[in-house]
Amino acid sequence: MLLDPTLTTQPPQLTKQDAQVLARRFYGRDLMASDLSGERDRNFKMVGQDGSQYLLKVSNPAEARDIVNLQTCVLNHLAGNTSGLSVPRPVAALDGSYEMPITLDDGRASILRMLTFLPGLQLGQSRRTAPQRRALGQTLARLDQALEGFAHPAAQHDILWNVAAAHRLTGMIDSVADPSGRRLMQRFMAQYQTETLPQLRSLRAQVIHNDYNLGNVLVNPAQTDQIAAIIDFGDVVHAPLVGEIATAAAYQMADGADPLLSAAEIIGGFHEVLPLYEAEQAVLLDLITARFMITVLITEWRAARYPENREYIMRNNGLAWAGLNHLAGLSRDEASRQLLQFCLSGDE
Repeated sequence: MLLDPTLTTQPPQLTKQDAQVLARRFYGRDLMASDLSGERDRNFKMVGQDGSQYLLKVSNPAEARDIVNLQTCVLNHLAGNTSGLSVPRPVAALDGSYEMPITLDDGRASILRMLTFLPGLQLGQSRRTAPQRRALGQTLARLDQALEGFAHPAAQHDILWNVAAAHRLTGMIDSVADPSGRRLMQRFMAQYQTETLPQLRSLRAQVIHNDYNLGNVLVNPAQTDQIAAIIDFGDVVHAPLVGEIATAAAYQMADGADPLLSAAEIIGGFHEVLPLYEAEQAVLLDLITARFMITVLITEWRAARYPENREYIMRNNGLAWAGLNHLAGLSRDEASRQLLQFCLSGDE
């Protein structure tokens, strides 16, 4: 099993006052800081007296500089795109750079960045509707269209949250405490390894967002069916394109009495703008299952090691278990049919 060092390294320990000093020193801005949650980095919302808002990010000391640069380059690429998508923009420091190497008080090296802070209501706090889910899929497809052709030397880095590499977490299954849950996970993983994994190598691949979840999409508070912005590009990776919509659809399965209908609606919206090929449709269910497995295994493993951050780490664990149990009660053909009910067959 590959261990991501950013998941085993303590995030930077900084106070709001530290953040304000950094903003003044490196960006020449007098800003008031407030804490934001984060899995690997230390994040602050920064507000100026004129009402301007920024996000100050202090990277996990284990994060490689080329991965941070990948994220910066993706955002700058999207900022120069004519798609009309709203994403954070990197803010240059006084010396013109977007990434500032700094040394933390404990002696560890880190990288400081500032991004624009975008207004909007987090998707998870909004009223959920079918039109909203369709708009979510359409917006995600436009994002992937804008990223098509983007290249970066670090884009094919290893990241545990990649549904195309779920097999690397097989060794974590033995640590699942519940015997029935462990057996369920073993069954799904065996199917993934024997049937799904061999098919992925032949599918379209590009740089994708890879974490289109309920906290990383903002909607218009006055009209929550309108997508206002996409944020948090910390998991970008070069991977199969279908993994993008599979990951997004997994997060929609908490909605309503019919989880697969909710997932089908975002898939249908994506397919309207960026049609999925038949081979991609064939593995979509398996990759949704893979996302659930990844979420369960990583969150339970991390929560045991970082109990002080357990609430944040485990925020999607229940959804993932619910999704796995729901899919376990359906035949594969029936579940796949429901997921693809708004898709016409794509062309190869």
